[in-house]
Amino acid sequence: MATPDPEPEEKYKVINDPIHGLIKLHPLLIKIIDTPQFQRLRHIKQLGGVCFVYPGATHSRFEHSIGTGYLAGKLAENLRSSQPKLEITDEDILCVKIAGLCHDLGHGPFSHLFDGCFLPKTKKSEEKKNWKHEQGSCDMFDHLVRSNKLEPVMKEYGLKEKDMTFIKEMFFGPLDTKRNTDQKWPYNGREEKKAFLYDIVSNKRSGVDVDKFDYLLRDSYYLGIKTNFDYHRFMKFAKVFEVEGMTRKYICNRDKEVNNMYDLFQTRHSLHRRAYQHKVTQIIQHMIAEAFLKADDHINIKGSDGGIFTLSTAINDMVAYTKLTDSVFEQILNSYNEELAEARKILEDIVSRKIPKFVGETRPRAPIEDRERLITDWKAELSGHLPEGEPEDFEVLVARMDYGMDDEDPVEKFPFYSKFNVNVAKFITGDQATRMGTTRFSEELVRVYYKKADDMRGYLTAKERLDEWWETFLDSQE
Repeated sequence: MATPDPEPEEKYKVINDPIHGLIKLHPLLIKIIDTPQFQRLRHIKQLGGVCFVYPGATHSRFEHSIGTGYLAGKLAENLRSSQPKLEITDEDILCVKIAGLCHDLGHGPFSHLFDGCFLPKTKKSEEKKNWKHEQGSCDMFDHLVRSNKLEPVMKEYGLKEKDMTFIKEMFFGPLDTKRNTDQKWPYNGREEKKAFLYDIVSNKRSGVDVDKFDYLLRDSYYLGIKTNFDYHRFMKFAKVFEVEGMTRKYICNRDKEVNNMYDLFQTRHSLHRRAYQHKVTQIIQHMIAEAFLKADDHINIKGSDGGIFTLSTAINDMVAYTKLTDSVFEQILNSYNEELAEARKILEDIVSRKIPKFVGETRPRAPIEDRERLITDWKAELSGHLPEGEPEDFEVLVARMDYGMDDEDPVEKFPFYSKFNVNVAKFITGDQATRMGTTRFSEELVRVYYKKADDMRGYLTAKERLDEWWETFLDSQE
């Protein structure tokens, strides 16, 4: 099918974004944005419960998705302009924009709280125990296209069935999980010579992608935290080359931009430490997840064919899931249903700032083994030193922070080229202590909270005992 003539300017729409300035939207993107499934993202906070600590962090998945779609298109267009031999087509660029736009369609209430804290604890979604929002994004994208009759519209813009596959593969990964990815090209949407397109929205190999560019800049802006990473420099020097030791071409950057890449991941780590997994943020998100668990059986959501779904089973039906947003918080909080009394009390404590008091934290010297048993022992030990103390008076949470790839240095997985050799890129190697001042790229924090926030004597006793307990625990790890 031939590519249609360019649309007249009046069919485009321009929006003013606080991060990227004026963003020009393709007519097809406008049609996607103007659907109930995409508009739903207006009502899902980008940072979940972080807004209870940082008042400005009330931005939503809606604007982040638009920003990611914009950056995805900008990077693809830059590559086409600088390297015509890559044969990037109009359809390629449109698909990349749509993938960036739709990559977060599957997020549930309070974003990562839903699939990271709530769903794993439920029994009803046992069949989808490892369900993540990327799967929801695939399901919701299919539902969006089908229910809004966008198939013929997409065909008008030159998109075929394989392009629908390509769009989902860009944010989910290979859809056919039975294929042997070690022996053959795992994707169906594009041939192997265009492997670099899969690095743009969600880079599974190194984590350097436009999704991260947008959310780190956007989150920093609304949190009031400064960042040193400059995505404009990345865009300026981005090229596609063969990589030494690899069989495919990948998106690379100039070797002098190594420090800019480290700024990217240092920003990510800093935001996790200062905001995403702030000690108060963590306990509040835990409380919200507990409230959702207690409310799960008592929230009814009407889905397709009149089916009724709960908070945890709505992921099985996109009609029901479209209706599930952050508004469930207020639904529980303002309910008179006695069956929601326990859940309502938890949320009332959050809004009145009656939250467990932070006692202390420690950094284990090694990964914790048998975490559940250790947490149970800690609770029993601490409560045993309090008059009428109970293990349930304490909450112990573990926060894990890294540079995006567990204990590995993600920058070592991203290729760089030199101006003296612009045909083949290489992965950096060497002494990481000279680059980062550290050879560790992940850490765990064990945090203890005392639920009786008004009991100052009990709190001080627990804090004193905890300091002694930490020393014993850390000594045992040597």
